[in-house]
Amino acid sequence: MSDSAPENLALSVVLISHNSERHLPRCLGSIKAIASEVIVVHNDCTDDTEKIAKEFGAKTVEHDWLGFRDQKNVALDLATEPWILSLDSDEEVSPELLQSIVAFIQADDPVYNGAFFPRKVWFLGRWITHGDWYPDHSLRLLRKGKGRWTGGIIHEKLEVDGAVKKLKGDLHHFPIPNIQGQVTKLVYYSDLYLEQQLEKGKKWSAPGTIFRSVWRFFRGYFLRLGFLDGFPGFYIAWYDSFSTLFKYSRLYEHLNHTEFPEGDD
Repeated sequence: MSDSAPENLALSVVLISHNSERHLPRCLGSIKAIASEVIVVHNDCTDDTEKIAKEFGAKTVEHDWLGFRDQKNVALDLATEPWILSLDSDEEVSPELLQSIVAFIQADDPVYNGAFFPRKVWFLGRWITHGDWYPDHSLRLLRKGKGRWTGGIIHEKLEVDGAVKKLKGDLHHFPIPNIQGQVTKLVYYSDLYLEQQLEKGKKWSAPGTIFRSVWRFFRGYFLRLGFLDGFPGFYIAWYDSFSTLFKYSRLYEHLNHTEFPEGDD
């Protein structure tokens, strides 16, 4: 247990990581005062991820990449404390959320087997507090043995058996350093989305693709008040709209086998 951890705070913090030296110190530093155990499951790292994790007293485990869902379940299974907090390496527990987590675990109310809280993104030089990106409630705290990561190869989610409680305080998220990185990530996730759609035997629909794209902008910018985040809010609404169009168009492209026409003899 960390010397500064509250006495008898029965908490394991687990996360998966790949080349995360940029974010890992902030992530681990935010929970070092409360974690009795920290476990970092890493794969194929070529930077100082493992070294940094060990400097924070974490147990590090090398494991072949299984995909987000299954890799996170590997981390859950390695935890030994009664309560588990599952984080991503590019996240940070805010001071307010830290206090809420401590109070929740110390209360140990048998009614609850988990807890969720809002996640707030830092993007284009500011915190995003409206639109489709906030509050982005995230269920991350659970009793050991009472939940698993489920879902497909993307959009994995933690499901807990029993009641869960909403906690005060934000989980800070630093997903992308700039717009260029965001576009690169879009292409990567569109590959995963295409794979998932093909596995499910989904068919492409022009009306569905157009409606979803337009709706994402309208919902995020107007209904969820994205305009209150200034230009970043405007950009995010358009980005979400385009990313929807892009990933559904990948399915159209695949199903129609678009290729260059053969030249005339």
